[in-house]
Amino acid sequence: MSSRTRPRRASDWATLLLGLVIAVFGLIFVAMGGYLAILGGSLYYVICGIVLVASGALIGLGRLLGAYLYILAWVGTILWTIYEVGFSWWEWLPRDFGPTILAILVVLALPVLRRQDTIRPISRGAV
Repeated sequence: MSSRTRPRRASDWATLLLGLVIAVFGLIFVAMGGYLAILGGSLYYVICGIVLVASGALIGLGRLLGAYLYILAWVGTILWTIYEVGFSWWEWLPRDFGPTILAILVVLALPVLRRQDTIRPISRGAV
């Protein structure tokens, strides 16, 4: 990490923490979702977990693509919820409350990610 890409502001550190939280949730989804899949459950958690790990890593690196991946996972979660329970409000709550809170935080982090993505030196060619 060069001095140009190191977090300097509180918003940079908050975005880095957000990426870490999303990646940890992704790892939990992959591990527990894998167990559920072995038991005959849906592969949703494994697939979503993989996307969340990638999203969290990219957000932690200050890449805008990570935010777009998270929004993609959030939209997938909404579609999966509709498939699983239809439009029952109370059944949506446990499935979508946490991902929606994180989606709001990701949207709030977009200006920081845009700034970090534009100041990153092109010659490094990192992810």
